Amino acid sequence: MNTLQVKDYLLTLQQNIVATLEQLDGGCFHTDSWERPEGGGGITRVIEGGQLFERGGVNFSHVMGKSLPPSASAHRPELAGRGFEAMGVSLVLHPRNPYIPTVHMNVRMFVAKPVAGESAKNAGTSQGGHEDATQPIFWFGGGMDLTPYYGHEADAVHFHQTCKDALDPFGARYYSDFKAWCDRYFFLKHRQEPRGVGGIFFDDFSELGFDGSFALMQAVGNAFLPAYTPIVARRRELAYGARERDWQAYRRGRYVEFNLVFDRGTLFGLQSGGRTESILMSLPPVVNWRYDYHPEPGTPEARLYSDFLCERDWLGRQAASE
Repeated sequence: MNTLQVKDYLLTLQQNIVATLEQLDGGCFHTDSWERPEGGGGITRVIEGGQLFERGGVNFSHVMGKSLPPSASAHRPELAGRGFEAMGVSLVLHPRNPYIPTVHMNVRMFVAKPVAGESAKNAGTSQGGHEDATQPIFWFGGGMDLTPYYGHEADAVHFHQTCKDALDPFGARYYSDFKAWCDRYFFLKHRQEPRGVGGIFFDDFSELGFDGSFALMQAVGNAFLPAYTPIVARRRELAYGARERDWQAYRRGRYVEFNLVFDRGTLFGLQSGGRTESILMSLPPVVNWRYDYHPEPGTPEARLYSDFLCERDWLGRQAASE
């Protein structure tokens, strides 16, 4: 298990993504390096007030701690209390033009450290369905999802096809499994609606061994730019006005609700004593809420609900010509 190799990949991924986004925007990302008193640190790369991106952040973090926070051990209770090492790249981009979707991508690795003081005689054993406490346990996670304000089938199909192409070399089932996981995860239960048109999501992943699981994580990270930048190029010159910006600000409220109530990455960062500014850079800069608002039937805003914020097999049929 070579964690330095993972760290090198993540730092290179961050740099490559930022360089491409700076070319698209024409502006520069601010670099903010930070250290965490409990161990580790990170590099936050943020753009605000750009020509293309109203706010965007591409974060690298590598942190350590004495005990896994509840958000990280909720699905692996047998690991509660272990020390941990976590590293990853996480990004959220909020474009200025309402016709360009907001996008999120994350790739990460966790290591649960061996329990101190455990007898070496138990090494290599697992009892009662629990992991061997004398051994480090690793897993990978990540994914990407698209949150449009005005739906375009061609964009959703392209995004999902790129995700599928990245995963297919590892097994035919991974795209469908990870798409379904994404649909379940990025769902606002209190609203009974998905956050967007989905994508892929996976966590606690180690079934391909270290090398294979790491390779899958890299494939997801490397697929981000091919999945998103063609959509930006297709939509960035579309004209918009106050109506579209107002709708964008309203729908951004859903993004805030999900990130602060449900998102495991946000909860992990806050519970583990992470850097608050870097964690909350994912929130949009302009947002509003209205009481019991519903768009008028037949409008493009209403079509977002009827045709896009619903469970769909985006690759099951050809996209409409747009």
